Amino acid sequence: MNIFKEHIKIINQSSYNFYNPINLKKDFENARVKKVILLTIDDAFESFYLEAWPILKKNKIPFILFVSTEPIGKKGYMTWDQIKEIEKKPFAFIGHHSHSHEHLVDKTYNQFITDIEIASDKFLKNLGYVPNLFSYPFGEYSALMKKYISKNFDFAFGQHSGVIDLNKDKYELPRFPINENYGEIKRFQSMIKSYPLEYRRLLPLEKKLDSNNNPPSFKVEFFKDQKNLKNISCYSNESNKWERSIIEIVNNVLTIKFRDKFFPRRGRINCSLNDNGKWRWFGTQFIIAEN
Repeated sequence: MNIFKEHIKIINQSSYNFYNPINLKKDFENARVKKVILLTIDDAFESFYLEAWPILKKNKIPFILFVSTEPIGKKGYMTWDQIKEIEKKPFAFIGHHSHSHEHLVDKTYNQFITDIEIASDKFLKNLGYVPNLFSYPFGEYSALMKKYISKNFDFAFGQHSGVIDLNKDKYELPRFPINENYGEIKRFQSMIKSYPLEYRRLLPLEKKLDSNNNPPSFKVEFFKDQKNLKNISCYSNESNKWERSIIEIVNNVLTIKFRDKFFPRRGRINCSLNDNGKWRWFGTQFIIAEN
């Protein structure tokens, strides 16, 4: 909590404001360009209600609380009454985080849909509505799962790092983790100063890998007017170890030549660019099926 309080202090002393997600859809459509900070919390642990909620409430800091419905009311988790207390505030928003919070990418497509629908029914019963914001459990999704989510929600968040910009896919929005070791103050200060590394298209669209597509054919198509692309560096964890990626940029298209396949459970790629003193960043996460 001391680190979390320091995070809030750093943001309040910066030139950035906390962002109220009530405007998210409108701002995406109207090309908002001012940099802001959106706070999200996953899982609805009781510790959030007891420790962080009083601080956020006192300071009226906007946030999204992504709730998995199955554990609600159980030991260590919030109750529906606590969730309803929070969502009454105009700066607090409830998001959909599945029912079971299991590795849904390992389930059949029908099992995945059933899990989402069970949660939606519980939201409707307890809150009177189904949240229009979604967070993938563990940040894991396949192309088929993403397609379903895109038809039932306005936005969806993953767990790959990066800065949101208007060219990012609304159903795989990045987030920087700031919990545990990821919340170290020096890293946090660097993170909030980072800018989006924009791109036109990132391939492959399928983020679930198996023996047929691991390693993936990874390409990033940048915009023609983007500058300083020669300054890009990427790191990836194929072979289960982080190393600088072997990249090639031809006609504004970046390609990574992987040294080996990714190992279960997650493959990650992070790319950064020094753009005349501004550090731009994007990350990608792949889910690797067990053989």
